[in-house]
Amino acid sequence: MTSERDTILRVRDLSVDIPVPSGTLHAVRNVDLSAIRGRTLAIVGESGCGKTMTALAVMRLLPGRARLRAREIGLEGTDLRSLSDKAFSAIRGNRMAMIFQDPMTSLNPVYPIGDQLEEIHIRHRGSGRREARERAEYLLARVGIVNPGTRLRQFPHQLSGGLRQRIMIAMALMCDPALIVADEPTTALDVTVQAQVLHLLKDLQAEFDMALILITHDLGIVARIADRIAVMYAGRIVETGSSRQIFAAPTHPYTQGLIDCIPYPGKTERRTALGSIPGIVPSLVGDAPGCMFRNRCAMAEERCRDGGNVERSVEDGHSYRCVHPVERLRGTMVPS
Repeated sequence: MTSERDTILRVRDLSVDIPVPSGTLHAVRNVDLSAIRGRTLAIVGESGCGKTMTALAVMRLLPGRARLRAREIGLEGTDLRSLSDKAFSAIRGNRMAMIFQDPMTSLNPVYPIGDQLEEIHIRHRGSGRREARERAEYLLARVGIVNPGTRLRQFPHQLSGGLRQRIMIAMALMCDPALIVADEPTTALDVTVQAQVLHLLKDLQAEFDMALILITHDLGIVARIADRIAVMYAGRIVETGSSRQIFAAPTHPYTQGLIDCIPYPGKTERRTALGSIPGIVPSLVGDAPGCMFRNRCAMAEERCRDGGNVERSVEDGHSYRCVHPVERLRGTMVPS
C-alpha cells in the first residue's frame, strides 16, 4: 500500500490547449497521474499522442501560446499551479528535473560540460565552485563515465551520443531531485547503449530513492523498467495499471494493438509480418466527442461516437476507457 508521503507528484484533470489557425488543438485532455517514490511510471503511446506535452506541462515548459488547466498539480505537497515563475524556477532543476530526448540540443554547445553541471548546483544549492565540481565529478563517475575530470573540460560536440545522454542524467541528479522525467531517453542510441542507460536509470532510482516518469513509445523498454503504465492516445490516457496487469491482460483495444506490434524472441516466426495498427492518430483540433480510437478499432460501434471516455475499473489499480465491458474485450482479444 502506497502512503500519501510516498506520492511525489499528483496530477488531476490536466489539459493543454493550443490555439492554431484552424481552431484549438487539444494536446492533452483530462489527464490524471501519480508518481511514487522509488517507482517508475511509464507513459506510452504513438508519436503525437500527448506524452511529451504532458511532461512539459508539469515542468511548466509549454510553448508560449499553450493554455494549461488542471484541478491539481502537486509536488511533495506543494501546489505548483499557484507558484510564480520565479518560485517555480527554484523547484525545476532542484526538486524535479527532466532528461530530454536529444541531449545535443539540450546541452549548450559553447560551454564546457563542467560549467553546465556546476551552474545547477551553485544556483539551487548556493555551493561554491569547488563543491559543485566535486559533485559533478562524482555523478559523472556514478553514471559510468571514465576520467570524469577530463570530460568536464570537454564540449558537447566532443562526446558520443551515449556519453551525452549519461551527462544529461548526471545533470538531472545534481541537486538530488525527488522526481525525474525522462522523455524518450534512449531514442537516438543503439540497442546496446539503450540497455546500459535503462539499467543505469533503474540503479540510480534505487540509490537516490526518487520517482521516475519514463516517456516512450517502445513497449519493450517499458517491460524491463516500469512498475506502472499509462497508455496514452490522442491526448487522453485510455488505460492504466501495473506492468503485470497491462502485459498479462491488456484491456483497451489500443493497448492490445501496441502489444501485438512487439516481436517476441523465440515466439515470433521469422519472415512473418509484425502486427500493426491501421490508420493514423486523428487530428486533435476541435471538439472530439466519443472515443478517438474508433476509426482504427475493429470493435467500433455506433455508440463509440458518443461514449468511450467513461473510465471503467477492471481490478485494483487497473482501469480503461471503452464502452465495451471487460468481459467482451477479454473474450475478443487474446494477449499474444
